[in-house]
Amino acid sequence: MEDLSQIIESARLSFAQAQTPAALEDAKAVYLGKSGSLTALLKGMAKLSHEEKRERGAQINKAKQQVEALLNERRRQMADEELNRKLASEAVDITLPGRNFGTGGIHPVMKTWMRVEEIFKTIGFDVADGPEVENDWYTFTALNNPPNHPARSMQDTFYVDMKDETGKQLPLRPHTSPMQVRYARQHKPPIKVIAPGRTYRVDSDATHSPMFHQVEGLWIDENISFADLKGVYVDFLKRFFETDDLIVRFRPSYFPFTEPSAEVDMMFTSGPRKGKWLEISGSGEVHPNVVRNFGLDPEKYVGFAFGSGLERLTMLRYGIDDLRLFFEGDLRFLQQFK
Repeated sequence: MEDLSQIIESARLSFAQAQTPAALEDAKAVYLGKSGSLTALLKGMAKLSHEEKRERGAQINKAKQQVEALLNERRRQMADEELNRKLASEAVDITLPGRNFGTGGIHPVMKTWMRVEEIFKTIGFDVADGPEVENDWYTFTALNNPPNHPARSMQDTFYVDMKDETGKQLPLRPHTSPMQVRYARQHKPPIKVIAPGRTYRVDSDATHSPMFHQVEGLWIDENISFADLKGVYVDFLKRFFETDDLIVRFRPSYFPFTEPSAEVDMMFTSGPRKGKWLEISGSGEVHPNVVRNFGLDPEKYVGFAFGSGLERLTMLRYGIDDLRLFFEGDLRFLQQFK
């Protein structure tokens, strides 16, 4: 019968020579497998007496435990060697700064939107929101813009394939003025509200987009004059641009929903944009017909309205020359405003 010490030493050498897990398992089978050396010794004990079985069995089991200990030790060594190889090939330079997750930022037009709301809220204006798919009456007729009126031509552009209760197709709103009508018909004077939101017109170049953002303002009460319009809007511009170094002029114009009407121009008196007049808004006293469509008596209630493009305000605030940059999604541009 083969000496157990020789089997243990042979196993030790075989395990040490194994260089892969598969080779180690093959070596294990030579000693501990179904046909292995120690398994064969256990099977050969059938011819021994009872006393010899007990003594020889104890010796074989002890040898088996030693071989299993050698096997497990070699497995641990191979695992450590594999870990060391990985650590050497996948080394991390702990002197490098950590990799942080990128953080998002607020879009510059949204920054302007939020800033406009904040300024007007401080002087008592509410903020109204409404549908971007409107009906013809709120979009045009209620604003003194009846069908076939020439002033509708630049705004009567985008429509969806749906109709209102009168059978007219529903337009995408070209301005947020419909919210002035909706709000005024739901509230009693005094009415002080701004309506920021997305609007749509067929127009596209460096300073125009078919989808853009606008904020409109409305103040209706018994004694609101054009002087109040000038005071409110000039104060808004100075607070928005954080400077008193600007001049504002109200240039006579025409809008069907206001009378009298004025374009609002501004000019910086210092800095790189000094000395250039820039059109920034439309405004005027609300037309009596529009006040009547608010459900109010135009003999008693008067007020003013204005409308400003949020992209235009943003371009002037940050010195941006091309409106299309706002919609291209170029991170090199947008990350400047984080």
